[in-house]
Amino acid sequence: MTKFKINKSVIEIVQGDIAEQETEAIVNAANNHLWMGAGVAGALKRKGGAKIEQEAIMQGPVEIGHVVATSAGNLKVKFVFHAAVMGQDLHTDAEKIKTTTRNTLKLAEEKNIPSLSFPALGTGIGGFEIHYCAKLMLSEAIDFLQKTKCVTLIRFVLFDKEAFDAFNEELHLQFSVKRHN
Repeated sequence: MTKFKINKSVIEIVQGDIAEQETEAIVNAANNHLWMGAGVAGALKRKGGAKIEQEAIMQGPVEIGHVVATSAGNLKVKFVFHAAVMGQDLHTDAEKIKTTTRNTLKLAEEKNIPSLSFPALGTGIGGFEIHYCAKLMLSEAIDFLQKTKCVTLIRFVLFDKEAFDAFNEELHLQFSVKRHN
């Protein structure tokens, strides 16, 4: 695990199963119809129950970049944030990842959620390159933590070592760059 403190908050990078996290909310990399199929969505649905997907679908479809909150079923968290990072074509791009990350963090602030766990948005089914995703998401998280009033922990939970290494390297790079500005 890697940790960096930013103001009164922390960014963490961990390798593991996002469905096992105990933060207040977990982020699901969703499509804009909010169906939960494979990848992170599938894992959350399997461990949390079908109720999560049912609640999400009732709020969709949404615009790409939009985020909706549902209960968390049998998961150890209170909420699942369904972040629509792709449409029905199941592809994403840099702007969609940045917008979706930013909107997810705004929703956490609006709901007074102190901690949330993110996967690498759009890198599974969406096919987005992991290093570039890390750069985009971490930049948004660092900027957000400069002004948040309630979020004290943003955790990035990466399933495999390659993704963990990419986020870990990028966090070290961005933290040193932001620190020197």
